[in-house]
Amino acid sequence: MKKTIFILSSLFLTVIMQAQDRPQPKPGPAPVINIGKPETFELKNGLKVMVVENHKLPRVSYNLTLDNAPYAEGDKKGVAEITSALIGSGTKKMSKDAFNEEIDFLGANIGFSANGAYASGLSKYSDRILELMADGALNSVFTQEELDKEKTKLIEGLKTQEKSVQAVASRVEDVLVFGKNHPNGEYLTEESINKVTLNDAIMNYTTYFVPANAYLVITGDVKFKDVKKAVEKYFGSWKKATAPVITYPDPKDVQYTQINFVDMPNAVQSEISLVNVSNLKMTDKDYFAVLLANQIIGGDFNSYLNMNLREAHGWTYGARSNIRGDKYVGKFKSNTQVRNAVTDSAVVEFFKELKRIRTEKVAPDMLKNVKAGYIGNFVMQIQKPGTVARYALLTKTQNLPADFYENYIKNINAVTADDIMRVANKYFLADNTRVIITGKGSDVLPGLEKLGIPMFYFDKFGNQVDKPVAKKAVPAGVTAKTVFDNYIKAIGGDKNAKSVKTVFSTLNGKVQGIDVTMTRKSSAAGKKVDEVKGMGQTLSKEVFDGTKGYESAQGQKEDYSADKIANAKFYSLPFPELTLATKPGITLSGIESIDGKEAYAIKDGKKTLYYDVTTGLKLAEANTEEMQGQQMTQVVSFSDYKDVKGVKVPFKTTLNVGIEIELTASDVKINEGVSDADFK
Repeated sequence: MKKTIFILSSLFLTVIMQAQDRPQPKPGPAPVINIGKPETFELKNGLKVMVVENHKLPRVSYNLTLDNAPYAEGDKKGVAEITSALIGSGTKKMSKDAFNEEIDFLGANIGFSANGAYASGLSKYSDRILELMADGALNSVFTQEELDKEKTKLIEGLKTQEKSVQAVASRVEDVLVFGKNHPNGEYLTEESINKVTLNDAIMNYTTYFVPANAYLVITGDVKFKDVKKAVEKYFGSWKKATAPVITYPDPKDVQYTQINFVDMPNAVQSEISLVNVSNLKMTDKDYFAVLLANQIIGGDFNSYLNMNLREAHGWTYGARSNIRGDKYVGKFKSNTQVRNAVTDSAVVEFFKELKRIRTEKVAPDMLKNVKAGYIGNFVMQIQKPGTVARYALLTKTQNLPADFYENYIKNINAVTADDIMRVANKYFLADNTRVIITGKGSDVLPGLEKLGIPMFYFDKFGNQVDKPVAKKAVPAGVTAKTVFDNYIKAIGGDKNAKSVKTVFSTLNGKVQGIDVTMTRKSSAAGKKVDEVKGMGQTLSKEVFDGTKGYESAQGQKEDYSADKIANAKFYSLPFPELTLATKPGITLSGIESIDGKEAYAIKDGKKTLYYDVTTGLKLAEANTEEMQGQQMTQVVSFSDYKDVKGVKVPFKTTLNVGIEIELTASDVKINEGVSDADFK
């Protein structure tokens, strides 16, 4: 694929990098914290209400939380998500459209889910906003029409994730760690969604959307006595009921450290996660030591893992870890994404840092800085009224001591280096770690097998399978030239392909939610121009006039090197396969799986071309280039071939560089719309 696609990827990855944590300035001496307490009351039906008055801004927010125990949905997984979408989609008093129109008129924001509701807006409309939220939450009307719409949306969402390495990695991780029958291990399927009926959604709503474990937190420019009357008026009719509590056996860690591998042939990088089950609670005496230990190993920009994998080796844009105090069962997880070639090396470094925090005392300066960062963030957050309300809610739902947050800084400061080592050995279980890797087996398995760690293989849904076959042998008589010839035949034949003098394509898609348009023009004279526009301006442009070329982006321009010129003379043609067999260095390396199809893999330096063994059509290109100091491989897939003036061209192009960018052709012109002036 052309360099412009790499520029799109670079723009996206720049956003990711800017979001990475950065070293925080060291705050001064820890201040004494006096945390305000909300005013509270409880309705007869069990709804607990907390009010934090703050009159600095004329705004108010309402947050309704249902603190119900998690539950498994079985073969109808998806009923809770569908219920969430249906709540507020029309009530007994107002149609869906009328409800939404009034929200817009008030300039308010109201949302619902199976676990509660949220509303915010100007305080002068506070009573009406609360009334609307209560109406949507308590008087929702579910219809078959809305149910069918939401089921369709969920199924479409699943289809977009079929090739997402991140989505598959996340799903398999939860299945393996918690089990398919545990609330945390269930996953959506098209079959489970289709089984959900209107009655299922209604029953879910009436069973779980009840007030016994409900908390309404109100923050902003309101008066306690006024809002108390309003809550009693709008929520007093909520029928008293308690959601069922179902208990599940706690998941167990593996008996010995092992690699659980998921083969994704389209993966351009490996998703690596090291996971242990965690039963840490916020009330545990280890809680604050575990928070700091996590910061040290992977929670902070200066953490062991990030300094190793990102800063020292340059293998990733970020390595991180996470553990929290869960009311129910949770997990400790450290993870990253690395290019295929260093997957095995990254695993080695993960275990190196796990061993380090378990066997070596953290340096005094690092422990001091981590404490300072935590305390500084705590002090900044505590100034916000919303934080006061959130802490009050956590105190109730997590059964915390009344002075938990008043003693927060004292408890952070009390953690010692010995405490860090002790809790690391208790919660970061290096000898019972499940290493879950989702990546391209043909590239990474040989290196992983040399580590000597037991390996097990799983499909994209967490089912154990046999070891994937990396590559198949090429049948006798098949060469790079015969593969190229079959491709030309598949798109319309040699005569039709050679009759194409120019191709002009317009493709549309989104990058980070921004609409982008790519125009691509190529000529049989070996010329091409690619231009990407978004936000009303040119984001990138690449031009080759047959002898020289350049690429420009973000105000910078770079001329083609000699190597790029040599490659451009082949790849600037409308159909490079007409002449690629004559290019030096072209080799047919084997048969690989691409998007579930067998494909011939043809190597050309840092580029690999994939052609469907059955149809002959090009399925994908893989390109490796240096981006922001790192080697990055991206895969560009081609599909939805359509006939245009006797030749087939792909109308869908999907870029995968850790995330997917889908571009769809809105117009393809053959032998029109292109002139020599375009290539200057």
